[in-house]
Amino acid sequence: MLLPFVIAGSLGVSWIVLDRTRGPTYRHLRQFDMQGVRFKKMHGPFLFLLDKVEVGRRLPVLMFRMQHAIQKMYGIQHSGEKTLLYCAEMLTYTWLMLLAGCMLSLIGDTGAGGIVGGLVIGIAVPFAMVKDLYAKVQRRDQDMLIELPELLNRIVLLVGAGETVQRAIMHCVASQGERHHPLYNELRKAAVDWNNGYSFQQAFEQFSRRCGVQEVTIFTTTVLLNFRRGGGDFVLALRDLSHVLWEKRKAVSRAKGEQASSKLVFPMVLIFFTIVVMIGAPAFMMMNM
Repeated sequence: MLLPFVIAGSLGVSWIVLDRTRGPTYRHLRQFDMQGVRFKKMHGPFLFLLDKVEVGRRLPVLMFRMQHAIQKMYGIQHSGEKTLLYCAEMLTYTWLMLLAGCMLSLIGDTGAGGIVGGLVIGIAVPFAMVKDLYAKVQRRDQDMLIELPELLNRIVLLVGAGETVQRAIMHCVASQGERHHPLYNELRKAAVDWNNGYSFQQAFEQFSRRCGVQEVTIFTTTVLLNFRRGGGDFVLALRDLSHVLWEKRKAVSRAKGEQASSKLVFPMVLIFFTIVVMIGAPAFMMMNM
């Protein structure tokens, strides 16, 4: 009974000391709005530990991949600080799970089982959070790739009807209303940029950088290379690109369908065995009689 009490006390006291002495240094980071980050007020000690350990230097590949994913989900600005916040959130969960395990050992009289269980869950949760972040980024990229050919077709029709490229894009964005879609969200930011004085080229380059999708980069490059010429050459270039993007959209849709089918395998097998048991059990019972 002494070990859980010692571990819980050490975790609590060390967090309080670090929060009082080092926490105020990182209090300004609470202003960053990140969906899914719930324990900002508890991050101070863990941010201090991340800085002290120099996690970016010791785990450069992992931190680079996480920062790249954070940039896509939460924007390019302050992506380094947001990455540290996400890491601090993971450490907070680990600390809470370990503390809960110690409490369970004290209250439930489970010996070291509660501590071990809390430690296992505390290690598993950060891995699950990283996996969930990468899955969200993949879904975002797929949503952009699926919607891009539709956007391109609308731009081709509007430019062919005599609209300028800028007005065609603005019309496409306006036609979506308040629809929450990653591609149109980034286009709205681009529209705000060029309304605030940025040139069309600068705003579109920033749009491409924020999206971080190869197909969007090809789209923006094609537009920037051809929009000054206009007319038939511009429409022809966009139509050629549209054909390529529709093929990629088909490939993405096919891959998503295969993933959905694979997820149904286990429920189907479970249902099959349930039916076998329901049908076979009465037969075996009759044979035993």
